Amino acid sequence: MGLTGPAQRGNHMRLLVIDGQGGGVGKSLIAAVKRLAPEQEVIATGTNAQATAAMLRAGADLGATGESAIRYQCRHADVIAGVTGILHANAMLGEISPAVAAAVSLSEAQKVLVPLERCGLMIAGVGKQPLDSLIREAARMICVLCGHPVDGSEQQKRGESST
Repeated sequence: MGLTGPAQRGNHMRLLVIDGQGGGVGKSLIAAVKRLAPEQEVIATGTNAQATAAMLRAGADLGATGESAIRYQCRHADVIAGVTGILHANAMLGEISPAVAAAVSLSEAQKVLVPLERCGLMIAGVGKQPLDSLIREAARMICVLCGHPVDGSEQQKRGESST
């Protein structure tokens, strides 16, 4: 039987980033996570080869493409990250299949989602913010979930502001 949780992997959290289209949000998210926690392993799955390639260029450790890969990786992830549309069938101009949306939502992994209105989901209480600000906040959340607390002093060392 394979490894199933962080305890069996020496407390190593399995981070899965899912993106589609050109992979821009996934690419930015991976780059931000790697700046805060360079040792964090990141698995990138794209709905298409262009998205996967963009995330690999940003520093993802492993990459795979397509519905089957995304569904498989969702079963083994501890943390799943992406835009809100990964929970919504037919989001991203139809790139998120109903099976992918179900795999993400049914996964026991913690989810860290970047709210983008263009995915067709509007979330009350989430005001408009610049995308780079949303990416930074999501990266901080991911790092904390994966056991890499980020405080202000670490951000200052990396040249980031704490706002």
